[in-house]
Amino acid sequence: MERETTPSQSEWLIMEVFWANDTPTMTAKEVIKKMQGRSDMSSRMVRVLLNRLWQKGVLSYTVDEHDLRVYHYTVEKSKEECQREKSRKFVESYFEGSRKNAMAALLQSAKLTEEQLQELEEILDKCKDKDNDKE
Repeated sequence: MERETTPSQSEWLIMEVFWANDTPTMTAKEVIKKMQGRSDMSSRMVRVLLNRLWQKGVLSYTVDEHDLRVYHYTVEKSKEECQREKSRKFVESYFEGSRKNAMAALLQSAKLTEEQLQELEEILDKCKDKDNDKE
């Protein structure tokens, strides 16, 4: 079985704090402070999830040179990278790898406005142009 490398739902909440932050590096204490009001997650759980995110390669860390108990966490995967990887795994798991079937299921279950349909058509046109450029 493939090792999981994308954030779980709880880990995603923590990553949202990093992705929305102006600086790419934060300590656990800073993350816990920014999580207040967003989640009722305990400080212990935040630290556990930071460790899991490090194990998955989503975050890296350095140890503070003045206080060895303080870790400075840095983002290694952008939100877009994580979304792409999550989407790919979702399609593989639930649609046998068929992007077409996944898109059809999403579109059939959605009520889209004319504007949204137009935007989707533009995206499809760009995809067609990319495919034609490869030939």
